[in-house]
Amino acid sequence: MRTPHPVARREAERGTSTKLGLAEWLNLPAGRVAEAALTCGMSETEPAVAHPDEPSVFARLVQFGRAALGVALDAALPPLCASCRTPLGNLGGLCPACWSRVSFIAPPYCERLGIPFAYDPGPGILSMEAIADPPAYGRARAAVRYDDVARDLVHRLKYGDRLDLATLMGRWMARAGQELFDDADALVPVPLHWRRLWGRRFNQAAALARAVAVGRGVPVLTAALKRTRATPQQVGLSRSARAENVQGAFAVARDGKVAVEGKRLILVDDVLTSGATVDACSRALLRAGARNVDVLVFARVVATARMPI
Repeated sequence: MRTPHPVARREAERGTSTKLGLAEWLNLPAGRVAEAALTCGMSETEPAVAHPDEPSVFARLVQFGRAALGVALDAALPPLCASCRTPLGNLGGLCPACWSRVSFIAPPYCERLGIPFAYDPGPGILSMEAIADPPAYGRARAAVRYDDVARDLVHRLKYGDRLDLATLMGRWMARAGQELFDDADALVPVPLHWRRLWGRRFNQAAALARAVAVGRGVPVLTAALKRTRATPQQVGLSRSARAENVQGAFAVARDGKVAVEGKRLILVDDVLTSGATVDACSRALLRAGARNVDVLVFARVVATARMPI
């Protein structure tokens, strides 16, 4: 039996695939190329006789070339902190200073909206927002508060083509939404309109959903929900204007109704501000027959310390 390479073993423990296609190679940052190349089949001890399913000599030469290129790129373009751009000595996404400024959301929080409380009032307590204006979805969970560092991570992912950050952010999201997975049937990313998807080239919510789903055996229904009309960005709009902006903007695709009917779904997005977008998406899924919809996001806006009722 072959002995796994230490890097491959570490990636396997993280739940990261060690088989990368051309698109994945091109999307890797400089610091990941060398490590990823080593996970494609090279081991500490190679057998004298090649096994039929092992890489060919040519494939090994390509792997070695990629590893050498990765070393050169690491020297010329060292990994940078995703927030402050400080050079890093490892392949992590954040430097220690920025890591210490990340505000993770943990209990106590509103059982419905996931808004953190200033103190622990006991189990099952709801916030004023959840009582005054209950959302269409069941529960919402977020990994971190939407502060400076979280905003930098979201912007690097969405506008800086840092798809590698989806793995880190998805890992935090999966931990924050652990309770949502107990009876979930599938993940549904919030869709982009086709024109915005064309310009951005990828949907950040879908990238996060795939990262969250790693190792959980929960499918990602990327085509089940669609945005039926282009809407102006929500930035700068009031709460009521946000709700009006996305009203009727989402629908379940005709061939997606079978996939969502009777299912318990987790709606995935990057940021939750007023909740208008995920609420509109949840209503569309519920109208199509979904049994239940919960929401999982990377970051949520928390204005001030909330007092429970």
